[in-house]
Amino acid sequence: SHRSRGSRVRQHLHCDSCYSRRCRARVEPSASCALLPCRLLCGAVFHLCKEEEHLLLCPNVRVPCLNAQYGCPVQLPRSSRAAHLQVCPASVVCCSMEWLRWPVDDTNPNNFNAMQDNMMKERETHGEALDVAMALVDQSDLYARLKMKPLYPELMEQEEEEDIKEESREEVAVGGVQDQNPSLFLSAALPISSMSESHAAEETAQSVAQPPVINMEKYNLFEMMFSMERGACAVAQENLRQDKSSPRSCPPPDTSKTGLAPWQEGVLERLGQELTPQEYNMYVVHHGRMLLAFGQIEACTSREKDFVYGSLEPIPVQTLHSFKVTSSSLANSHRIKTVFENSKMSPSVDTSDLGAGEDDWFGDEAEETLLGYAEMAVMGHKISETKGADGLYVDFGTQTHSFRTAPFKRRTTLADVMVDRPLKLLLQLQAETVNSRNNRASCAFTFLCGHTFHRREFATHFRNVHSDIQMCLSEWFEQQCPLAYLGCTYRQRRFHPSTQKATVTYNQQLRCFNLRPDVLPSLDGKAGDGEDRLSSLPYEVLCHMASFLDSQSLSQLALVSRLMRQVCSSLLQDRGMVTLRWERTSSSHGGAKWKSKPVWEFSHLFSAVDSWNMADIPPISAHLKVCPYYQKTEQKERVALPFLTEKQQKSP
Repeated sequence: SHRSRGSRVRQHLHCDSCYSRRCRARVEPSASCALLPCRLLCGAVFHLCKEEEHLLLCPNVRVPCLNAQYGCPVQLPRSSRAAHLQVCPASVVCCSMEWLRWPVDDTNPNNFNAMQDNMMKERETHGEALDVAMALVDQSDLYARLKMKPLYPELMEQEEEEDIKEESREEVAVGGVQDQNPSLFLSAALPISSMSESHAAEETAQSVAQPPVINMEKYNLFEMMFSMERGACAVAQENLRQDKSSPRSCPPPDTSKTGLAPWQEGVLERLGQELTPQEYNMYVVHHGRMLLAFGQIEACTSREKDFVYGSLEPIPVQTLHSFKVTSSSLANSHRIKTVFENSKMSPSVDTSDLGAGEDDWFGDEAEETLLGYAEMAVMGHKISETKGADGLYVDFGTQTHSFRTAPFKRRTTLADVMVDRPLKLLLQLQAETVNSRNNRASCAFTFLCGHTFHRREFATHFRNVHSDIQMCLSEWFEQQCPLAYLGCTYRQRRFHPSTQKATVTYNQQLRCFNLRPDVLPSLDGKAGDGEDRLSSLPYEVLCHMASFLDSQSLSQLALVSRLMRQVCSSLLQDRGMVTLRWERTSSSHGGAKWKSKPVWEFSHLFSAVDSWNMADIPPISAHLKVCPYYQKTEQKERVALPFLTEKQQKSP
């Protein structure tokens, strides 16, 4: 809103307390002014000097959205801001769904290691199952956040102190700056930018070079708060200076006065006679600064008045033992120690008799690292950690590790070690829900959804993805062969949406589920020679067709061509969402700075599914007829039944 002409007029004495719509007071320059209605037609009537104050509350004034700091560019009337929050593009929610996925247990005879190994071999020919695809994505995330230093500190390289200081200096970030007029960007799912990269880099450099702005109101407030203390310190210093320059004996205070204020002379003597020692000490503690400022107490005491520690006597230290060792335990431990010392031997042993080759000397980094972090998550300590068994014995455990890639750098993760290794699934396919014992803050095997959705889309995402698909994936949504523990990789998906024939798939790049409709080859939109007939349609028709697509389809359609990018960008204001992306930049003084930019994108939400139908597929028993792991045992020899044998023996 623009500043009105009444903003320069000071409120009058009558207008300050007048709230009547029918005020008939005379217009006087020093007392009151004329009434006028609101120029924005909200129905309010007020004095002219209150026009600027009314604009702060007028429901028809156009104001920015409540989420303007988060990237929403909408300007709307103040009365419509509440309703706008339901469709605001900056009103986003981050999914906080968590689940646990533990490493495979080789000691369990009923595990599915054989099936997982076979599926990794056939993943390129037969495609990946939903649970296998999710487990591979979780495993890549887990490898990226598991560091080698906490488990193997003895296998780290010795780095110079200068390198460590440089890395720590890079990690320091100085504040966070947000642009006042940021440009609009789109994420990698929809990389549409409203300006070139060079122009964006120039804006970033300019914002970094700008000096910080000092808030003068807060500065003046702080100055006013500490001005009294500065004055008291100045008075105390002046008194000390005068005492040092002209030493003189102070006359006895006038005790005839009855005031108890800190600035009155003789207040401490009077308080010492009227108050108890405890109350006297509390008074001096609370008013110590003022007593010092007005010269009632001395700033520095003489050496004779200092507290001397020479008269104190040392207190003997007493140790209390809550566990008392009995005489029988001491005698038993002495006997065991004597027997052990008499039978102690120091033979030189090795592992040559085990027949181990050179390849067996080195362990697998992934398996041992996952086992070590699983021990910390479940048991709460490292493997072979020193532990006290009772009041007499302490268990010392040692374990050595030998890897081909050792020694490791200080910031090496498991993903850096396994970058050139063949892909192998070492996590279980069955995911568990997060419980009170294993939470995200303490357990390394906790995984987070982390996708961002518009507030109106979050309920659909949680119901279709997490409740319908993810939590019911094993043996219900996707059924596997009963002989999977032997290595059979047969799978069949039992459900599809009730409104259309579509197949549920998992995109590992986007890390989300999607629906792939079953489209006839004649409706794929391409001619016989491979020409794209969809792009030949008018732009308005393409925009109308794109309005029927879900958010995930729009994000993928924008990657097809430049024309489709323009078509999808026209729907960003209505169907997209805006979030803040923080970028780390280096400042001129050598530190680091974080800067935010609003990014427009579409969410990873497919079409809402209200109900699911059973797919028209044969039962799993039909597969057992041709399953290669289903072995039949035919008994051709006759076996006599016990009852018939006894009857034949009794017969004559």
